[in-house]
Amino acid sequence: MSTSDSNCNVGASKSSGDGVCDVNDKLENMNIGVAVSICANCGKEDAKNICSKCKQVKYCNAVCKKVHKKKHKKECEELIKLATEKHNEELRIAAELHDIELFKQPPPKEDCPLCFLRIPALESGSRYYECCGKVICCGCVYAPVYDNQGNEVEKKCPFCRSPASTSGKMTKERMMERVEANDPNAINTIGCNYRDGRYGFTQDYTKALELLKRAAELGHAEAYLSIGCCYHTGQGIEVDMEKAIYYWELAAMKGDETARHNLGSMEDERGNVNRALKHYMISARNGYADSLTMIKEMYNSGDVTKDDYTKALQLYQAYLGEIKSPQRDKAAAAREEYRYYYTNIGDIRRYWVNQW
Repeated sequence: MSTSDSNCNVGASKSSGDGVCDVNDKLENMNIGVAVSICANCGKEDAKNICSKCKQVKYCNAVCKKVHKKKHKKECEELIKLATEKHNEELRIAAELHDIELFKQPPPKEDCPLCFLRIPALESGSRYYECCGKVICCGCVYAPVYDNQGNEVEKKCPFCRSPASTSGKMTKERMMERVEANDPNAINTIGCNYRDGRYGFTQDYTKALELLKRAAELGHAEAYLSIGCCYHTGQGIEVDMEKAIYYWELAAMKGDETARHNLGSMEDERGNVNRALKHYMISARNGYADSLTMIKEMYNSGDVTKDDYTKALQLYQAYLGEIKSPQRDKAAAAREEYRYYYTNIGDIRRYWVNQW
């Protein structure tokens, strides 16, 4: 039984499924012999010959079906119409429920386990350590490491203090240990390495997809993004845009900003401005600067309002307030590889000055 059917049976409250309930009532009130399998022509039980068009009325044999055909014609057309209405209403409700989940604000990325600030969205804003499986922000990665006596020591993992890998072979061995431990970060990374044939891994699309799907099942948002990209570009599989969108939506709902931005771009290309804006707003709130740029372009072209652009700027600034710290700024100033956000602060400041 579908969800809409169970809601109709309760009958205690009205919801978005009212249309389905009304159609169900009409179907139940019509003289059809589905539930008890009674022949619509002669009344015999255990009828198994079904009307090939409406799939609702049953007959005991082909003879009764032929005899009743003319009488059943009008009823058959009405049943087909009602069944179509019910199916369309169920699709509409399913789409509404899907959009509610799709456009929810996704959970933020985990905080850095050392400084307890939000991990930046920009890839260079954090680093995964294969020794302990922790993701550390750029500020804590750059900060010096001290021993128990307060003396600065040779660079080690900021979290578990394991010595840094001295070779690609050692890094690979550590990563494979993390894969054995069911670490979704490691599984996704190795899957991407097999897909791209890099860091000593032979290119193997079958193995790559197997690992990416395993990481996705463990809740890794980026793995869903990677699978969607494989279907989008045809890496090792046939291009399938429906599947690409499906996996990008799963990634977006789990908080992947790139997947969210991709969905926004696709909606924008189709002319669905409102849906594109919703996606861009969410990804801008979670630190994806390209989405803020797209909203700016939509504002300049007159597709969105000044209030929309203002809101996007406010959301992005709120994100920056959550991730900025003196230590991260120090790291970004020292090395480009530690940069943890991209934005044209001058343009944003000038915008606010001009508005207020």
